[in-house]
Amino acid sequence: MTGSAISLRKMEETAPALVSLYKSAAVSLRKHGLEGGRAAVYLVLDYSGSMRPYYDDGSVQALADRVLGLSAHLDDDGTVPVVFFSTDVDAIVEVSLAGHQGRVTEIATGLGHMGRTAYHSAMDAVIDHYLDSGATDPALVVFQTDGGPTSKTAAERYLCKAARLPLFWQFVGFGNTRSSQFDFLRRLDELPVPAKRVVDNAGYFHAGPDPRAVPDAELYDRLVAEFPVWLAAARRAGVVRA
Repeated sequence: MTGSAISLRKMEETAPALVSLYKSAAVSLRKHGLEGGRAAVYLVLDYSGSMRPYYDDGSVQALADRVLGLSAHLDDDGTVPVVFFSTDVDAIVEVSLAGHQGRVTEIATGLGHMGRTAYHSAMDAVIDHYLDSGATDPALVVFQTDGGPTSKTAAERYLCKAARLPLFWQFVGFGNTRSSQFDFLRRLDELPVPAKRVVDNAGYFHAGPDPRAVPDAELYDRLVAEFPVWLAAARRAGVVRA
């Protein structure tokens, strides 16, 4: 089996501030049988009005840095496509290992009005980007939000249609763990197979009201734990061919 997509030496040269995250991600990937695997990695970020405190306190930037540390093992291009969304898609930006420091916070500062929470717009953007990229590797989509969608029907429809594509959606909740805002994500995670979708293509976990306090090792375990289960099911169903 091949090693990480980007070597430790390259990480030390390109993004020294991410080296500890890169090492932590390696442990989780090994634990879940994903060492040497390849996948495109996407990051989707909620830019709705209620998210402002998480941008201001660095929580969103911290998540982006952690996702970059993970992506370096899975994807050799050294960048992660980042989709900011609210009422619509606010921006799609490639964030690189070399230019990661403060980049997500910087982009968000220039976006202007923070709208509502339309999951389906962001999902549509990821699907289009993946198909247009010509990628052959499967994709891990880290989808962060602090609340339910403006249209539950549209979000569910997009997730079920996307089950036929080699995309796995790992939803991450920010905020009060007891909030009913996340009931929909819990339900989305449990949508029946095959009645609603050809494979179970989504996971969900809650990072709580202070996401930065979640230890790196725990975060990486939660981000990748369901991915190999999906990979096996997607291969059996012919969704992933590699």
